[in-house]
Amino acid sequence: MVKPVFLFSGQGSQYSGMGKELAALCLASARVFECGSDVLGFDLAAACFEGEDAFLAQTKVSQPAIFATSLAALAAVKEQGVEPMAVAGHSLGEYAAMVASGMLSMEQGFEVIRHRAAAMQACAEGQDGAMYAIVGLAADVIQQACEETEGYVVPVNYNCPTQTAIAGESAAAAKAAELLSSKGGRAIKLNVSAAFHSALMQPAADEFYEAIKDVAFGEPSIPFYSNTLGKQMEDFSDMPGYLARHLKSPVYFVDELNALQAAGAPAYVELGPGKVLTGLVKKTFKGVCAVNIENEKTLDKALAALKELA
Repeated sequence: MVKPVFLFSGQGSQYSGMGKELAALCLASARVFECGSDVLGFDLAAACFEGEDAFLAQTKVSQPAIFATSLAALAAVKEQGVEPMAVAGHSLGEYAAMVASGMLSMEQGFEVIRHRAAAMQACAEGQDGAMYAIVGLAADVIQQACEETEGYVVPVNYNCPTQTAIAGESAAAAKAAELLSSKGGRAIKLNVSAAFHSALMQPAADEFYEAIKDVAFGEPSIPFYSNTLGKQMEDFSDMPGYLARHLKSPVYFVDELNALQAAGAPAYVELGPGKVLTGLVKKTFKGVCAVNIENEKTLDKALAALKELA
């Protein structure tokens, strides 16, 4: 079987019931939720399997819940003998990628996520920030519009050639979204409480760094691709510093995908709730094999697609 790229889902992909089938299907997947519950101090399985949307939408819940579901999908696909050629994630997804590559243990991963979610939620409560996805316009047009807008607003998530997210002060972000709509783009306000991956996240970055500065990160056993760099990461000497910068730096996901494609990626498997990244891959590359795994049906479908490529 070919070795695909494992991609890990980002924040906003949560839904009630996520991971339930995987936990029932695979003992190693079930153990992920047990580990998360032990570290976090609440019943993570109940939150994922039965939690209401409003409860799951809280940053302190959604981040570990998505992380856990991603690791549950990882355990299920690895049990079927699938190993990755490389790993990458979108924002939050980089943490599951770190566990998948051996940089962090599962327990360490949950501990780091706990601190990240707490810092981000506290920062969100203290700021008036907003984010919009801009669809149908090139990144340079979006950059120019942000520069022309009064106040602080910047492009932050380069998701695919036709979709870039902007973030900043609520009033400035709304003005930029209006300007971009007048230029033919479609502006979609994101259901988030802060301007993630912008300079407004500096307080969260500072708090997060203090909480994780003594965590021991290992070297990855497989290639790890970085949002902040937009390519394979080579220097792992200061991961706490990197992850603090990651909170306030743009996500260069398009560059990352291009680098993976140039490295010969034969297929992409998204692990975690939803299939947002699968869609972004297909919008970036025509005819590429991109599948997601979030339950038994998608696991079977993904395995069949990978076998066809072998």
